[in-house]
Order: sequence, then C-alpha cells, then structure tokens
Amino acid sequence: MSRRVLAVFTVILIGYAALSHYSNARPDAKALAVGLSIGPILLIGLALLLRWTTVPITLGVACLVGAVVYYSLPALEKNYEWLDLVQQAGVYGLVMVSFARSLWPGKTPLCTQLAIQMHGTLDASEIAYTRRATAVWAVFYLTLTIAIVVLFFTAPLKIWSMFVNFATFGLIVAMALGDHLLRRAVLPPRPSRGLIDVLQRALLG
Repeated sequence: MSRRVLAVFTVILIGYAALSHYSNARPDAKALAVGLSIGPILLIGLALLLRWTTVPITLGVACLVGAVVYYSLPALEKNYEWLDLVQQAGVYGLVMVSFARSLWPGKTPLCTQLAIQMHGTLDASEIAYTRRATAVWAVFYLTLTIAIVVLFFTAPLKIWSMFVNFATFGLIVAMALGDHLLRRAVLPPRPSRGLIDVLQRALLG
C-alpha cells in the first residue's frame, strides 16, 4: 500500500467516522445515519455480486435494493441505531472470524501472509511469532465486538457512538503499534517504513 493510497484511505475512514457520529448525535440526521449504516454493506455486497455475475444482473439488483430502501426509509429511520449496531459489530466480528479461520490447519495465518508480502521468505521464529500474533488479533477483535454490543445496551447512544467511531480506531492503532514494537524487539531486524507499516498493519491486520 503506497503512502498516497494509505493517506486517502485514512482520510475516508476519519470522514466516515465523523459523519457517523454526527448522524447519531443529531435527531434530524436519521436519514444520513441510515445511509452510513447500510451504505458500506450494500456497496460491498454489490461489488461481490459484480464479481460473481454480470453487469446487467448487478444493476438490476442495485435498482431493486434501492427501491426497497426508499420505500422502507421511514421504518429504517426509526431503527437506525440497530442498523448501526449490526454494521459495527458485524464488521469487527467478520474481521475476527477472518483471523481465527486463518489459524485452521492447512491455512496460512493472516499476519504471516502480510509479513510474507512485506518481507518475502520468513524464518522459523517469524512464522511462529506471526501465528501467535494472528491469534492475539483474533482475540482483540472478539473483545472489541463484545465491547461494542455491551456498550450499546448499557451506555447512552452518544457515548456508544464516540466509542465505535473514534475509540475503536485508537485501540486498533495502539494494538498495531504494540505489535510493531514487539516484533522489532524479539525478531531479526527487517526493513521497515516505521509509521507507514504500523498504519498498514492497523488497517489490514
């Protein structure tokens, strides 16, 4: 990931988080909240559909989904916070599952895959470390998912919104920074781009 792409991706994430928190904090921004909650999921779904089928089919499904959302908007606006919960918990839960599944026999752990892409061939100590790191990241995302659900039912919506839109990213970056520093301390020296590597690991695992 180049610096420019990483910078653009980071700006998009920050902008999305700010808009999401704004929509949760403002009673008159429910339509925006609905769009931010279901928009990314729909875009990912349509992208996958386009990959698996043809352009006409994808366009047809997009029109159908758009019509359903349009006519369901009043009901969606009344329950926008539940949509946000499903999106937030679902995304982090899927990330956790991705890390956990990569630890199954016969599969390559995600952290090992990323290290191979960054550095090429790994030695035994690096393979062992990245496998343990993958397990730690899986537990981290499981804990994050549970915290999102618990806070939703126990804290005011504004506090929950601040946690999912800002605190989670801070925790992920802190986790990536700790991982980065620990790797430098216990593994053989490798070429590193410093903060760029930390941010890439925070975004990609």
